[in-house]
Amino acid sequence: MEKMLVVVFDTENQAFEGKTALGKLYLDGSITDYADAVIAKNADGSTTAEQVSHPVPVGTIGGTALGSLIGLLGGPVGLGIGAGAGFLAGILADLYDSRIGVDFVEDVLKELKPGRYALVADIEETCTKPVDHRMESIGGKVFRRSKSVVRHTLHEEHVAAMKADLAELRAELASAQADRRARLTERVNRLEYEIQAQLEWRKRRREAVEREAYARAEARKREAETLKAGAAAFHL
Repeated sequence: MEKMLVVVFDTENQAFEGKTALGKLYLDGSITDYADAVIAKNADGSTTAEQVSHPVPVGTIGGTALGSLIGLLGGPVGLGIGAGAGFLAGILADLYDSRIGVDFVEDVLKELKPGRYALVADIEETCTKPVDHRMESIGGKVFRRSKSVVRHTLHEEHVAAMKADLAELRAELASAQADRRARLTERVNRLEYEIQAQLEWRKRRREAVEREAYARAEARKREAETLKAGAAAFHL
């Protein structure tokens, strides 16, 4: 199953040792590692990517699940009352792209304090023991979450909430006095535009996910063919 993996370490050396161990697990067939990065948590709460790798070449980090997760780990993620609409839209977009839940990110942030480091990876594994054993032996704390758990839910709820707001505004506009109609009309038009933008964005993201899934399948196919060819050459 495809998962997002985060392993938090106290030191940079430990994080890079974890990255090396992850590479060895990929080479021995214990996991498939699509992309990984070592990140540092800075004093101001932001994150810096120290090193990014793509063992299975399916694209750059920008716009990927891994890139979105790194962005989410660069600051507080709580969806509290009073957060601005732009902030919420950005967080929901990153959560949708990373295909994980806010609770997972908040659990990681409790451990990923300033001065600590993390190995972040987009992997497939059939058993958690190999990764857990290697990372815990280095001193890392392991977090993982299936990418399929909340793939669409957050975005759909966000759009549904905006549509509910739009219905209320339209009902209010229908009976509003002249002095409020212009203001309400502006709010209705703005919300209609935001909903359409969200739907268009979702369509583009769905197409991007489909392209990425195809690229991953092709990469796995090439990897299997390479291994098969290597095995045949070995037996000659």
